[in-house]
Amino acid sequence: MEIDLSKYKAICFNLDNVLYPEKDYLLQVYYLFAQFMEYTEQMDAAAITDFLKYEFETNGAEELFSKVQTKFKIPEKYEHNFNLLHCTARLPLKLLLFQSSLSLMQEAVGKGLEVIVLVDGNPEVQINKIKQIEWNGLEKDIKIYFTVEFGKDRLSAKNNLTEAINLTTDEVCWIDVKNP
Repeated sequence: MEIDLSKYKAICFNLDNVLYPEKDYLLQVYYLFAQFMEYTEQMDAAAITDFLKYEFETNGAEELFSKVQTKFKIPEKYEHNFNLLHCTARLPLKLLLFQSSLSLMQEAVGKGLEVIVLVDGNPEVQINKIKQIEWNGLEKDIKIYFTVEFGKDRLSAKNNLTEAINLTTDEVCWIDVKNP
């Protein structure tokens, strides 16, 4: 990303698919769920993992538990575990920042800009993701806020956040565009 940071006082990133690829988190959660099913119900973890990966990559995360439940006859009581894993999973692998986002954050810190992450979605799930990102030493320089703290939608959250940090929206470089 080529951005002239000299005209800003802060830079604000979205989290999922902007700082890191969200699929890296979700696929590890699905793997852990499959392992859990193998341990508790003696089901084929590899087959469940393959199915979850295929369904996610083909159709997204919507209704994913009901699809895997139907395919593998998983008892309904495990939906709680599936959802809970999104909030509590300890991933086998750290989540890595996109190189372009990492470089931009490092540049912003080097220039003395305030570095902010404005996070959409369920705060409990998002905190779990944040804890497992490899921040490359930047964690001490980042301030994290949640959209739900500042408004019902991202636009009102942006306006309320800039007011809370005593800046105008023009003084903040907004990085909301998803990386490929």
